[in-house]
Amino acid sequence: MLHPRPIPRMPEGGAVPASRTAEGATPAMAQWFAARAQHPGALVFFRMGDFFELFFEDAHQAAGLLGLAVSHRGEHRGEPIPMAGVPAHALEGYLARLIRAGLRVAICDQRETPEQAKARRAPTIRREVVRLVTPGTVTEDALLDGARPAWLLALCPGDGAVGAAWADLSTGAFRTELLPETEMAALLARLEPAELLLPEALEAHPALAPWAALATLADTPRDAGRALAGFFGVNTLDGFGSFAPAELAAGAMALHYLRATQGEAAPRLRPPEPAGGGSTLRMDAATRRSLEILRSERGDTRNCLLTAVDRTLTGAGARELASRLSCPLAELAPVAARHDAVAALLADAPARATVRAALKGAPDMARALARLSLDRFAPRDLAALRDGLARAERIAEGLRDRGLPPLLAEALLALVPEASPRPELDRALAETLPARVEDGGTVAPGYDGELDALRRLRDDGRSAIAALQLDLAQAWGVASLKIRHHQQFGYLAEMPAAAGEKLLRAPPAPGPMAPVHRQTMANAIRFTCAALAELDRKLAEAGQQASKREALVVRHLRDLCLRAGFGIDASAAAMAEFDIHAASAELAAGQRWCRPDMTERAEFCIIQGRHPVVEAALGRDRARAAAFVPNDADLSPGRRLCLLTGPNMAGKSTFLRQNAIMAVLAQAGLFVPAQRAVIGLVDRLFSRVGAADDIAGGRSTFMVEMTETAAILNQATARSLVVLDEVGRGTATWDGLAIGWAVLEALHDRIRCRAVFATHFHELCALTGKLPELAPATMKVREHRGEVVFLHQVAPGASERSWGLHVAKLAGVPREVVARATAVLAALEERARGLDPLAGEMPLFARAVPVATAEEAGEDPLRAALAAIDPDTLTPRGALEALYRLKGLEG
Repeated sequence: MLHPRPIPRMPEGGAVPASRTAEGATPAMAQWFAARAQHPGALVFFRMGDFFELFFEDAHQAAGLLGLAVSHRGEHRGEPIPMAGVPAHALEGYLARLIRAGLRVAICDQRETPEQAKARRAPTIRREVVRLVTPGTVTEDALLDGARPAWLLALCPGDGAVGAAWADLSTGAFRTELLPETEMAALLARLEPAELLLPEALEAHPALAPWAALATLADTPRDAGRALAGFFGVNTLDGFGSFAPAELAAGAMALHYLRATQGEAAPRLRPPEPAGGGSTLRMDAATRRSLEILRSERGDTRNCLLTAVDRTLTGAGARELASRLSCPLAELAPVAARHDAVAALLADAPARATVRAALKGAPDMARALARLSLDRFAPRDLAALRDGLARAERIAEGLRDRGLPPLLAEALLALVPEASPRPELDRALAETLPARVEDGGTVAPGYDGELDALRRLRDDGRSAIAALQLDLAQAWGVASLKIRHHQQFGYLAEMPAAAGEKLLRAPPAPGPMAPVHRQTMANAIRFTCAALAELDRKLAEAGQQASKREALVVRHLRDLCLRAGFGIDASAAAMAEFDIHAASAELAAGQRWCRPDMTERAEFCIIQGRHPVVEAALGRDRARAAAFVPNDADLSPGRRLCLLTGPNMAGKSTFLRQNAIMAVLAQAGLFVPAQRAVIGLVDRLFSRVGAADDIAGGRSTFMVEMTETAAILNQATARSLVVLDEVGRGTATWDGLAIGWAVLEALHDRIRCRAVFATHFHELCALTGKLPELAPATMKVREHRGEVVFLHQVAPGASERSWGLHVAKLAGVPREVVARATAVLAALEERARGLDPLAGEMPLFARAVPVATAEEAGEDPLRAALAAIDPDTLTPRGALEALYRLKGLEG
């Protein structure tokens, strides 16, 4: 498989015109042309000394994005070469801005020193692309969101399904799944990948159109299973789980891409985890968007569920919380285990305080370990492992003999690795660490005797320089002489211009201290001598030897940490586990949240429930100082379908969303914002709230609404939870009413799921007596002196009107328009009074074949037997026997 090719929709780097070739280029520019040919879709950052420089179209594109000045460096075929550059030490900041803009950057770095190039008589320093930086392969803190994973997602088609594999290079997480093509959009919405890999067969798939800017075309690998097994050093992947061929192909595609972008550095990934969807709560993209789980419908993260409930103190904990909210569980035992953990920390406030005190400010060990494995680390990454493991030990010590529930007890055992490198790092690392390993000073004095000796030799040179400066000043008769170090010339004796001119005219006698002129400046003259040159050589050698020795010691510490990588990973995961449960307990304690009573039965009863996002927004709005109005919701058997009517602005949409969010929070393992909650496990959650068109896809608002409604009617089961808002509003009144009527009947009779159905079609209330499990409810409104007050309370019954004209008035519709609308409404209502009841007479809703009532037809044994059957309690054998009994009554 070749290097990945950017698809046309992907933002590309400044491509070099085909007419421009490397012919006639200088040796350095020939290297640039080679890098550009290797990565045509990326900006090439070309190392020139202390700068990374960009040339030609790259320079102009980067200058516009980064605010750089474009100058010129040399010529190519008689034309000046446009150039822009950034300091090498500030590279991360510039990369972050380019990566967030969706660009890819090829880092072409120097692979040898000028001395090495000179020794092999090369015309220029050897430079190569050492890394391709893309949104899905970043590891630097400046390029990452601490609270979000940076998933690289690969998709491969196979046998009517799609294999998916997603990896986070910054933490080593690696997962796979086989899913139907229809669920690709849901997977993308759940993961929100930073980058997407596709074969050509999926390039035009409509579900991937919104993600085209993040996509890269890649070839499907051959013998994917062997490639994955070889990477993880095993003969077979059976020990990691069961994988479909399409999953293996996607996993190998992701692995190859990571290896291709990292140059010589080997990515560190944990073995792949097959993430089958049977044990998770399924939500499609429309539901996730509607419920605003990870971001609001506007795309920001301020007003979303994750932000409203996040009390975590670490980046790993925040990432785990986001993962659990986007993929809640659908099995009772693991959900109950998470609730037990939260309940234990809620009841034990001292233990919770111990955990949160140790976690506050804890470093991100998983990401530090990833940078160590890629050999792109800084001294602070070693310190992050040292400090993180120390905090883990504090938590383990503080919770010893606490009698924790199983989930926390298991995490407690993993907090302290058996071969923890923490004591060694504690002794080895200096108290104050430099920004880069190359700067020196990473290793503490006293850790390595040889390094200490070399440092003493290097540092004692300062006193030798001071002594030589005094000797030269006396020998040359210049009291103002100073010995200074210069990057290019080394140590030189510098004096004022007048003293230097005098020394040039009458130099001292020959000998080791005889002056040799090196440089004349406007106000000073610089000299050297044999004694100074010899001292410079010795000090340089001592400094180089000290740097080499320190690099060896740091390499030893890196290897020590990598050997303990499995235990460090487990410790980091355990800290995230404690963080998320302690944060959930803290939220429950401060916001009056309760533990939901989870059951396998199809129940759903919320007492005094609240919407966490709206409640949080009201708490931030000090100007309004409004309190959220809680409401009950009961979708238990016998009343599992709630028909909600009421005016706009009264809170119907909030009520719908808050009950769907209850299921998400409960099955993610959190407590819920209510006084009491009984929730039967939900297998699929559907939320159709709000209206929007799809201009890019050529779909109107009504078409989007019908598509999402069709998904619900085709995929929902009796264990699902559905919230629907104003189905049919996007078309003519009678069409919309007919669709709403039919959907309501389907939810009640065929799907038999728990649902809240909000509508402005008050005619649907006629179904209350015809659908036994339909329970009408309305948003309470109070009229006072001609004004309407929305109470935001849900009460039994049906609304008599929609108060639409009042809302129009509140919105600022001109008074004369509202007055005219009032007159038209009165005329329409007067005309409607003469119509017969909707269900009884209107052809639209009349039954095709009139059915006689029981009173007209007499006692019907078939109906009586059918009414005596309780389908919720039947076993398979009982259902078969009941069917034979009914068959016997036929005719």
